Amino acid sequence: MREEAQLVATLQATSVKERNRFGGIFRDHVVDTRQYLDHVRESTAGTQGRPVKLFTNHFRVTSRPQQVTYKYNIDYMPDIEDGKVRTELLLQHKALIGKCHIFDGSSLLLPQKLLSPKMELVSLLKKQVVKVTIEFTSELTPTSPDCLRYYNILFRRILKMMELEQVGRNYYNKREATEFSDHNLVIWPGYVTSILEYETSITLCADVNHKLVRMQTAYDLISALCDGFPAKQDLQEQVSKQLVGSIVSTVFNNKTYRVDDINWEETPRTTFKTSDGAEITFVEYYKTRYDQVVTELNQPLLISKGKWKKSQRDTPQEPVLLVPQLCHLTGLTDDLRRNYRVMRDLALHMRLDPEKRQHELQKLMNAIQTNKEVQQELQLWDLKFDASFLSFSGRILKEVRIFQGRRVFDSHPQFADWSKETRSGPLLNVKSLDHWLILYPTGNYRAASFFLQSLRRVTPTMGISMREAKILEVSDTVQSYTTALENHVSSKTQMVVCVLSSEKKDLYDSIKQYLCVSCPIPSQCVIARTLDKLQTLMTIATKLAQQMNCKMGGALWKVDTGLQNTMFIGIDCFHDIVHRRKSIAGFVSSINQELTQWFSQCLFQESGQELVNGLKACLEAALKLWCKHNLFLPQAIIVYRDGVGDGQLQALLDHEVPQIESSLKSVYPKDSGVKLTFIVVKKRINTRFFVESEGRLRNPLPGTVIDVEVTKRQWYDFFIVSQSVKDGTVTPTHYNVIHDTVRFTPDRIQCLTYRLCHMYYNLPAGEQTMRFVSCNSPFEVY
Repeated sequence: MREEAQLVATLQATSVKERNRFGGIFRDHVVDTRQYLDHVRESTAGTQGRPVKLFTNHFRVTSRPQQVTYKYNIDYMPDIEDGKVRTELLLQHKALIGKCHIFDGSSLLLPQKLLSPKMELVSLLKKQVVKVTIEFTSELTPTSPDCLRYYNILFRRILKMMELEQVGRNYYNKREATEFSDHNLVIWPGYVTSILEYETSITLCADVNHKLVRMQTAYDLISALCDGFPAKQDLQEQVSKQLVGSIVSTVFNNKTYRVDDINWEETPRTTFKTSDGAEITFVEYYKTRYDQVVTELNQPLLISKGKWKKSQRDTPQEPVLLVPQLCHLTGLTDDLRRNYRVMRDLALHMRLDPEKRQHELQKLMNAIQTNKEVQQELQLWDLKFDASFLSFSGRILKEVRIFQGRRVFDSHPQFADWSKETRSGPLLNVKSLDHWLILYPTGNYRAASFFLQSLRRVTPTMGISMREAKILEVSDTVQSYTTALENHVSSKTQMVVCVLSSEKKDLYDSIKQYLCVSCPIPSQCVIARTLDKLQTLMTIATKLAQQMNCKMGGALWKVDTGLQNTMFIGIDCFHDIVHRRKSIAGFVSSINQELTQWFSQCLFQESGQELVNGLKACLEAALKLWCKHNLFLPQAIIVYRDGVGDGQLQALLDHEVPQIESSLKSVYPKDSGVKLTFIVVKKRINTRFFVESEGRLRNPLPGTVIDVEVTKRQWYDFFIVSQSVKDGTVTPTHYNVIHDTVRFTPDRIQCLTYRLCHMYYNLPAGEQTMRFVSCNSPFEVY
């Protein structure tokens, strides 16, 4: 489908589809999971820990409509796909519906009833008649959850009135953009907002958001590549490599698109048919509709298949063709990410500490309070907000005790860090390094030699016995590495260390694929320049030695979960929305009491599929392996489920939990009494927490738990701040217990979860969430 057809008037005689930007969030918030958990019917709040006064980036709604409102369905014949056009057609009858209304694209909310329950009106779209049908559907009480959805739509209208521009889901203030001319980058400050009901009140959650745009169009990139790759085939390959999978922002309407392919056969001079059947070129179309002049007439066109949506994965979509000259590139290239100056400058503007974050959010709320037009709009609906952060009491849990062999120590109360302690004694479970290889590229013998010397110095303290490695020189190609491995790897080889000359992703990926698939051997890759930093080499060697020990089956430390005969399971999903390939679900499960050995399996799913369909087979295989190691089955299963999209909560209850229960029934005797707890983990949230110290807002300490005010009445949920950050604002993790026959008390499940956050071996500090929820066990191996 051409750009014009999608943006102006896609006329199809089909039924109206729901167009609800907030649908997923609201579907989750009306799911009452607590009704099935009778052991927490009275309270989901814990008591353990030291009380602390907290602030959060939520603003209480102090006033809202108290009268009944009226909901109408809006239908178009022929159907109109574009939301803006639907709004324009409806507003041709503004005198009828009144100034006070909220329209979401398919339904209309009014404070008063219309004269007739069903009205058929006529609107004009470029001289073409469109029939608009307004039909009454329901009355909404002030406490109806559906009202909140309309309040969110109203608030987005408020942001537009304040001259913020919508890009994707969020709104940005281009007037306060910051340009980095040296890096050809510009940052648009903006906000992400939502109005939802929580434990005791309805609040507006607002957070600062930034959009990073490069001062370079897709055509600029293509032109630059033309100079370096004169051969047509090489040029096309490089352009595809640079652009496919990237996000571009159109200069004419601020929409974002994912580039899925390049059309080298067509140019802006190509013609297409408009909705009225007329032939027009892309050049003419953009000049007529957007007053944009396309000057480069021989450039190829970008192909986008439209935004990927899980709910529409089976719906065929015609591609959108875009002119590169009118598309700004977004995000950072790999080269920019490796540039220390670029990342430092960006961090100063985008990584806000609590004080700066409060300042920006307070600026937003002040603008809302002082803007007369905004206040008039809010007064029509009697909607008011508190201007200050919501405050309440949280708790700081006790430091977690770390066990490493015979040594026991606590995590640091302020930084949740125990890295020094782990380096000063034998590891929990040591694997000797007897047969191993080091491969280094030509010219990097010095780096490999220094690395080996450093390992000899640090491994004795950790209790690792290390024999001499076979050191091999290779050229900087995949073929050279794989040939050396084919010639020198044997059945006794325990570990392969590959020194790489640079951060070439293709080289790294190929080596890892060979050593994971073709010749499965634990491996460790390290960049040569990392080993050239002599002042930090000992620390690096220690870290690498610990990683190598884990990859060979060893363990660094453990924590006391307080549970016996319990299997822990982590599930996550990865969606390849760049290449639109199949999604991958990762399943890991503990197979010993100490949580240092894990079973893992990957499940390949159709593109965009969120829920795991093969859980039954995974769990049965995991239980079989547990039984082999322990000679008995676990009496409790605790699942931490990450990677769940908005709107999927009910589906988890309907599909995944029953799959696990079905697996348990097929494996366990009838009256075994096996227990199951299922917890949904969310890291990508906008809620932030702060403490006040010496008159300034600061990050809360690791171990801070929140289970009041911003939790849900119908959920058994809580937040944990489990890490410390040097810069910016700490991000909490949200946990929602949706099934629990173990019958955990709030204190027990909160303390258990916080302890598990200390079992990520890559980071000897409180981690954001359980990193065993990955495809590779507690220690992520790539």
